[in-house]
Amino acid sequence: MKDINIEDFRVTSQVKIQDLPTTFDVGAEKKQIKEAMRDVSKDLAEIQNAMYAHGKYSVLFCIQGMDTAGKDSLIREVFKEFNVRGIVAHSFKKPTELELKHDYLWRHYIALPARGKFGIFNRTHYENVLVTRVHPNYLMYENMPGIDSVDDIDDAFWTRRFQEINNFEKHIADNGTIIFKFFLNISKDEQKNRLLRRLNRSDKQWKFSSDDLKERKLWDKYQDCYEDVLNRSSKPHAPWFNIPADDKSTARYIVAKILLDTLKNYSDIKEPELPAKEKGNIDSYKQELQNE
Repeated sequence: MKDINIEDFRVTSQVKIQDLPTTFDVGAEKKQIKEAMRDVSKDLAEIQNAMYAHGKYSVLFCIQGMDTAGKDSLIREVFKEFNVRGIVAHSFKKPTELELKHDYLWRHYIALPARGKFGIFNRTHYENVLVTRVHPNYLMYENMPGIDSVDDIDDAFWTRRFQEINNFEKHIADNGTIIFKFFLNISKDEQKNRLLRRLNRSDKQWKFSSDDLKERKLWDKYQDCYEDVLNRSSKPHAPWFNIPADDKSTARYIVAKILLDTLKNYSDIKEPELPAKEKGNIDSYKQELQNE
């Protein structure tokens, strides 16, 4: 199998989304990819256990992509070896009445992982510069001062919102959150194939909604917005990774390898040692138990 070089996927400069690949050849058969994936997942689980005991860092795993990009199944496969005590997943849907009483970042802030844990955002705070940009009428539900109609939403509004998101990520990164942001990049043809598979399989039809077809008609608008997201918010402390996602097994493996290879660089993440007093009495503790 080919080595996965993180820098081949990290967004570090201005990009054109039409130039970003949706496929990647790892030089292996699907069976080999799955076997390699299992090994990487086990290594990640070991790091998670150490991070949980260490209690100094948290990890925020953000995943975005068009409908059918494979977000749910990727999360399942990447984290399947993890201890559930160290992972919390959130899937952000339409804001609730309570959430709309707060600023748009509030529901994301309160869902952040505690130190020692992995937090998964399946759809993220970037929905606030994606779906609301494609459908600006949604912003009317936020009841913001100075925004009385869609006509009040100008370029300055979006520039400010991007700055707020960047500041939010910088703040949590400075306080010990390691941020990963993955864009699952599928082609329009692959999305069509996956929607058809949903319709053709009775056990998958529950995933389909007629709204999927309405949103598909807005493909170009969404692509423009994703391009803007990648260009405006990929930072050294919170990078975006473009993940070619036309093949699900390959996408999962690339994401897992990026996580593993990055976290390995945090050499200070390790299980804490017993205090010297306790450590010095280990033999006596063993003897006490054996003599029961």
